[in-house]
Amino acid sequence: MGKDYYAILDIPKNAEDDQIKKAYRKLALKYHPDKNPAPEAQKMFQDISEAYEVLSDKNKRVIFDQYGEDGLKGGVPTGGPSEGAGGFPGGGFPGGAGFSGFPPGATFSFSSSGPGGRSGFQPREAKDIFEQFFSSFGGSGGFGDDDDDMFGRARGGMGGFPRSSMGGMGGMPGMGGMGGMPGGMPGGMPGGMPGSKFRQQQSSSSSSSSQQQQPSSGQKPAALERTLPVSLEDLQKGTTKRLKVTRKATESSGRTNEKILTIDVKAGWKSGTKIRFPREGDELANGEIQDIVFVIEEKPHETFMRQGDDLVMNLELTLVEALTGFSKSVKTLDGKTLPISASGTRVIQAGQEERFPGEGMPISKKPGSKGDLVVKYKVKFPTQLSASQKDSLKKILA
Repeated sequence: MGKDYYAILDIPKNAEDDQIKKAYRKLALKYHPDKNPAPEAQKMFQDISEAYEVLSDKNKRVIFDQYGEDGLKGGVPTGGPSEGAGGFPGGGFPGGAGFSGFPPGATFSFSSSGPGGRSGFQPREAKDIFEQFFSSFGGSGGFGDDDDDMFGRARGGMGGFPRSSMGGMGGMPGMGGMGGMPGGMPGGMPGGMPGSKFRQQQSSSSSSSSQQQQPSSGQKPAALERTLPVSLEDLQKGTTKRLKVTRKATESSGRTNEKILTIDVKAGWKSGTKIRFPREGDELANGEIQDIVFVIEEKPHETFMRQGDDLVMNLELTLVEALTGFSKSVKTLDGKTLPISASGTRVIQAGQEERFPGEGMPISKKPGSKGDLVVKYKVKFPTQLSASQKDSLKKILA
């Protein structure tokens, strides 16, 4: 028995588009492997994404409602001479619609399957569906404020990555989208396209042309280098950054495509750490594709300053506290409360430092090890003293 996509998303069979989107958003965030370590989360995440991909597309949904999962993926029994590709009557899809029946920009996947070369739907990668879904809301992954949009809308632009609006296959000049291909693909492939393979993805409208170009120079082009600002807190605990970039195809065509790159920032990384993404940059006129290199840049912190693996902070004392003792507490970078005191005969000197081992930054090359927290004492002197106060101090300190 095939999968019940409605049951997977926990929605009724007459669910509207908004209900489908809401259900997918909720479940995808719940079972995303980055957020849910449970063993079954990966499979659930894939099933949820597959269900959303089918039910959010009216063509796939119609086929699923009529034939179920098996029919959608190419298992519909043949129906005699009138059937088209995949065993779907009337040219492959209900209502006699062949490939020219798709709306412009529709996303659909086919691959050879079963006896006689019947073709059917093949699900996309769950992570691709997830990224596409949340990028449509202006984000990059759906995990909140930690995600970065590298279009310059919020946290700084990518400079050489201009933003563009892509329309999928429906936006390809001269083709009119999937709906504009009379009788199917060029080269004698009819609307049903039996025994063949065609896969349309959301990615680049110019991917095929870029793949056909051959490098002529033989030299690797210079990489595109961009800074990646990261907070001190994120460098201490580690985080994941999702960066949406817009890349040029050939300079002559001027076409672009979008992609989300993921960086797992490791705890203890320092400013200057470089992360390279091979062949994810702009495509040059000779067919070479640049690498992208992100360089970690530590954001300034209002309390702590980093020195190697140590954290340094200033603690202000009054002159009385420095001379007679004090008891205070400070909050460390990871949110812990650290008691600091001076008592007995101890006197704090201006500029004196005190170390607290293991309260600094993680040491990336030594898992489980941390640097120190260095507290620098700043003694605040009074701006003026009365004559009697001075006399008293002379008697005490003489």
